[in-house]
Amino acid sequence: MPTEILMPALSPTMEEGTLAKWLVKEGDTVSSGDLLAEIETDKATMEFEAVDEGTVGKILVAEGTEGVKVNVPIAVLLEDGENADDIGAASAPAPGAPKASDAAAEAPAPAVAEKAAPAPAAPAHDGNRVFASPLARRIAADKGLDLSQIRGTGPKGRIVKADVENAQPGAAPAAAPAAAASAPAAAAAPSGPSADQVAAMFADREFEEVSLDGMRKTIAARLGEAKQTIPHFYLRRDIELDALLKFRSTLNKQLEARGVKLSVNDFIIKACALALQSVPDANAVWAGDRILKLKPSDVAVAVAIEGGLFTPVLKDSHMKSLSALSAEMKDLATRARDRKLAPHEYQGGSFAISNLGMFGIDNFDAVINPPHGSILAVGAGVKKPVVKEDGTLGVATVMSVTLSVDHRVIDGALGAEFLTAIKENLENPVAMLA
Repeated sequence: MPTEILMPALSPTMEEGTLAKWLVKEGDTVSSGDLLAEIETDKATMEFEAVDEGTVGKILVAEGTEGVKVNVPIAVLLEDGENADDIGAASAPAPGAPKASDAAAEAPAPAVAEKAAPAPAAPAHDGNRVFASPLARRIAADKGLDLSQIRGTGPKGRIVKADVENAQPGAAPAAAPAAAASAPAAAAAPSGPSADQVAAMFADREFEEVSLDGMRKTIAARLGEAKQTIPHFYLRRDIELDALLKFRSTLNKQLEARGVKLSVNDFIIKACALALQSVPDANAVWAGDRILKLKPSDVAVAVAIEGGLFTPVLKDSHMKSLSALSAEMKDLATRARDRKLAPHEYQGGSFAISNLGMFGIDNFDAVINPPHGSILAVGAGVKKPVVKEDGTLGVATVMSVTLSVDHRVIDGALGAEFLTAIKENLENPVAMLA
C-alpha cells in the first residue's frame, strides 16, 4: 500500500519546520538514501533523505510552506504496481498545509496548521529486526552506535540519518521531540500584556511589525526558560592581557608562513578548556533531577548571525592545539553564518563563552544556555591604571570577564575557583602549552 512520507524531526527539539525545496517531483523513482527535500529548522537548512524505495505518487505540501508539524504527511511514496488511484483520503494534506498545485506564495494559516496533532514516532524495532536506512546503518557503524538503542523519526519509525547523527554512544532511546520541547514552550508562555494590548499602546505611532522566525522563537523560549528557571549568580574578575598579547604576537610571526593567525578568543577558549580540567567539578550540566559531570572539555562559543545566534561546540578543546582550535572555530563560525551547521555541531557542551569585546563592550552579564552550568561573558581589553606588585602605579591592558553560574550546579566557592583558573591561564599563556 502507499507509504506516507512524514515531516522528519531533524533535531531533538524540532516541532515544526519549513519545507524549503523539493528535490524530486511527482512520478520520480527514488531509492533509500536519495535526497527528497531541503527542510529549514530553527537553526539550519538540512537535506532530508528517502528511507524507502518507490515512486513519488503525490506531493502533499508545497515547497516554501512554513510551520509544517513534525510527523505530518508531506508526500506519498508508491511501491511497484501501485498508481495514484491507490492513494486514499488518508493521504490528504494536513489541515492548513497548501496543496502542491497551489502557488508557493500562498502561506498557510498558522492557527489552523497548529491544530494538526502530530502522531508520535513508532518504535524502529520489530522483535530482533531494526528498521533503518542503509545510510543510517553506515553512520551508526562508523560511530559505534547500537541501532536498537535509537528511536527512529522516519516513516513508520524507521531510523534515518539525522537520528544517528544526533545519537550518542550508549544513549537510551530519545524521547519524542514534541515531549522534549514541551518544557521550553511552557516556560515561554507570555505573562505580560498580550500582543494586541501592546499594539494598542502604539496605535497612534508609526511602526513596522516583524514576524518571528523559527530561530527567534527558539531564542525567546530557551532564554525565557533560562531566566525563569535557572538561579543565576555572577562572579567578576579583571584579567591583565599584556603577557598574552606579547606571546600572541610572537606566535603569529612564527605561524605566518603557515597562514595561521591566532586571535585572543582562541586563547580564551584554550584557557577555559584547561580550567574545566583543573576544576573538574565545574565541568557539569543540570539534568533535571541530577548533575552530569563531563570528562572532556566541550566548549560552546556564541556566534552572532543575522537574526539570532549559534553556539557551536568545540569538542575535546583541552586536547587541541591553539592553531587547531583557531581553524575549527573559523570553520564553525563561517558555516554558522551560512546556517549550514548540523545539530550535533551546536548542541552539547557544559560551558559557553560569549565575547562582545570586539564590539567595544567593557563588561556584561550573559544568560546561561541550558543545560550548561555556566557561561563566561568577555569584555574588551582596555588600557587601565594598575597597582604593580611593588606598589607603584603602572598601565596594563585589562579585560573584564563575568562568569554567570547556575547555582544548582556550581556553588560560589567552586565558581570562584573555576574563574581563578581561567584568569591564571590567560595571565600565564606560555603555561597553556606545557
